Amino acid sequence: MTLSLLTIAYWCVFCACGLPYLAAWIAKAGAFGPRDNVHPREWAAKQSGWRARANSAQANTFEGLPFFIGAVIIAHQLGANQARLDMLAAAYVVLRVIYLAIYIKGIGGVRSAVWALAFLVNVAILFLAK
Repeated sequence: MTLSLLTIAYWCVFCACGLPYLAAWIAKAGAFGPRDNVHPREWAAKQSGWRARANSAQANTFEGLPFFIGAVIIAHQLGANQARLDMLAAAYVVLRVIYLAIYIKGIGGVRSAVWALAFLVNVAILFLAK
């Protein structure tokens, strides 16, 4: 594949796929050692506060990926307006980055609102086709 064939929306898929790993890195930064890697899920289960929320954000971000990836692929296949698709895909990634930050900070009500906006952006992507 030639990189020049990748649209902004496809690059957004690539970026969105990295967000769960970013959340995991945040959860583990400075507190996860080689011995913890023997039983990483036990380590995660013992966490509290922002580390636990970062780990939960990781799981939620993984859960949201299939819908986003599918919506972008379907929109491409059905000939959606590329500029609109790129804009919505970028909006999704930005909303999910904001979501991660709010989740880790522990602001529940705003987190749910941002999650809902990102979900609606996904729905809009899915129905972009001509």
